[in-house]
Amino acid sequence: MAKHGSLLSRLQHLDAYAKTLDDFRVKTYYGAALTIISAFIILYLLLSEFADYRTPEMRTELIVDKGRKAKLTINVNITFPKIPCYLLSVDVLDAAGEVHNDLAHEVHKTRLDTSGAIIGVEMVKELGDSTKSFEKLVPNKNTTGTNETDADKTYCGKCYGGEPPESGCCNTCDDVKEAYVKKGWSFNNPEGVEQCINEGWIEKIQKQSKEGCNLAGSVRVKKVAGNFHFAPGKSFERNHVHVHDIQPFLSDDIKHEFTHIIHHMSYGPFVESVVNPLDGTSKIVDSGNFQFQYFLKVVATQFHYLNGDSVYTNQFSVTEYERNLSQKQDNSKAYMHNKHGGLPGVFFYYDISPMLIINREHQKSFTHFMTGICAIVGGIFTVAGILDGFIYSAEKTLKKKIELGKHL
Repeated sequence: MAKHGSLLSRLQHLDAYAKTLDDFRVKTYYGAALTIISAFIILYLLLSEFADYRTPEMRTELIVDKGRKAKLTINVNITFPKIPCYLLSVDVLDAAGEVHNDLAHEVHKTRLDTSGAIIGVEMVKELGDSTKSFEKLVPNKNTTGTNETDADKTYCGKCYGGEPPESGCCNTCDDVKEAYVKKGWSFNNPEGVEQCINEGWIEKIQKQSKEGCNLAGSVRVKKVAGNFHFAPGKSFERNHVHVHDIQPFLSDDIKHEFTHIIHHMSYGPFVESVVNPLDGTSKIVDSGNFQFQYFLKVVATQFHYLNGDSVYTNQFSVTEYERNLSQKQDNSKAYMHNKHGGLPGVFFYYDISPMLIINREHQKSFTHFMTGICAIVGGIFTVAGILDGFIYSAEKTLKKKIELGKHL
């Protein structure tokens, strides 16, 4: 028993938490105040630590992007309040040599009246079908709801010098315009074309000349540098050069302007944490011959979440440039090439970064949470103890001076 008691006695010397005798404990009002304040601070910090523990954080890493064969989806919603839909062409060109003239994929083209109210919506579903336009201004003269007559079946309209289609006949106003485009001519005299007169094409154009247009949807392009733009007039290839027939835009009696509002533009699926810098951009001009250029640097981005979901999207930065072409525009020319800088419109030039940003959602471990709790409780009590000791010592010193009559 003696040895056992001696062992316990030695063990007591290792106690780092020596107990103060109750007779020497002094309780003070400021000590109580410090205790209450410390308790509130500890409670607040513990709740904050718990919330931080329960909230996942994103850890970011940067690597070289090796997925160069993937497609890139461009989502856009843009409004032109002073240009009608029939004058707008949407074109896509890329560094790989792929060109899509006057086309879009899954894009809605909405006619707007002068107050911005919606008149009608049309849609092109397939990219690459040049026989489909965003909006048919007038119906085919033969689609009257009755059966075709023998005369309709044998009718073969003239192409007025344009390059005829495979059938050899231009039976609609659109057929004549296509024939002119293939020939490289400007279609600026619809008054002398029988098909356009029969379809009431001129009246329709005059009726819609004061309208605006909203374009919303998506375009899938190759993951290489390129551009897509909104420009006036029919677009086509001429001697391997991308050109626009802007004669209707220039000769129209109504003054059209490329004032525009970019409601939304993104590259890839929507992610709430990704900021799209062009959203809400608005440009107002008072000249029709105005060119807007947006130079975008696109960076592939991945998000990997704790639940196993992954999102592959893109972020981009943008630099803007604009200029007035009124002093340089040659109105006698019907065809303008955007590379020469003479084409009014809104151009988006995108370049693909070779880097890939990977964001992985990470949950803090329970041991990290417990370590934080211990640090909070121990730290607050230690600081509070130091303050209490300082105040207690100061109080005792002051009392002694008062007793000795040395106070001021």
